[in-house]
Amino acid sequence: MMKKVTYLILLLVSLSITSQNRYLTKTGTVEFEASVPSFEEVKAINNSVTAIINSETGEFAALVLIKGFRFKNALMEEHFNENYAESDLYTKATFKGKIIDFSLDGLNSEVKTFRLTGVLTFHGKTKKLEGLNLNITINENIITISGKFTADASDFGIKIPKIVKSKISEDITVSFKFELKKK
Repeated sequence: MMKKVTYLILLLVSLSITSQNRYLTKTGTVEFEASVPSFEEVKAINNSVTAIINSETGEFAALVLIKGFRFKNALMEEHFNENYAESDLYTKATFKGKIIDFSLDGLNSEVKTFRLTGVLTFHGKTKKLEGLNLNITINENIITISGKFTADASDFGIKIPKIVKSKISEDITVSFKFELKKK
């Protein structure tokens, strides 16, 4: 009985220590653009992205609900969800990775650049992303992480029909910003 109580106390203490190193947001922003010059803008934004960072290890994860992306044009949003992202089947995109050499030491309101490596899963496909530049600051105990990268639609099994191929770019620019608060 005493061993069980001791294990329970150790578990609770370790969980409270671990949670002190986590910063979280549920209002992060992910935006993508697949526009080509001279045609209608193909751009969407999602303002309800969940992200978490372990400030001790630099481990970082994000979750995007695909139906949360908003376009200027409702028809474009419908086409994105039904024909490209197939959001009824693939409801979310996830990223799991690590910020290389991350440390809260020396972080302040001035932008510091770090590198991010991990895996992005979208549309049932997983792709390794390496060496992405991140801009990170901390101000009033809020860690702000921002950056961008380019993804190829075909890497995620997205086929752009020939009829619209000249109007939608295969190279998709993805930008993100997270303001993470201590959990």
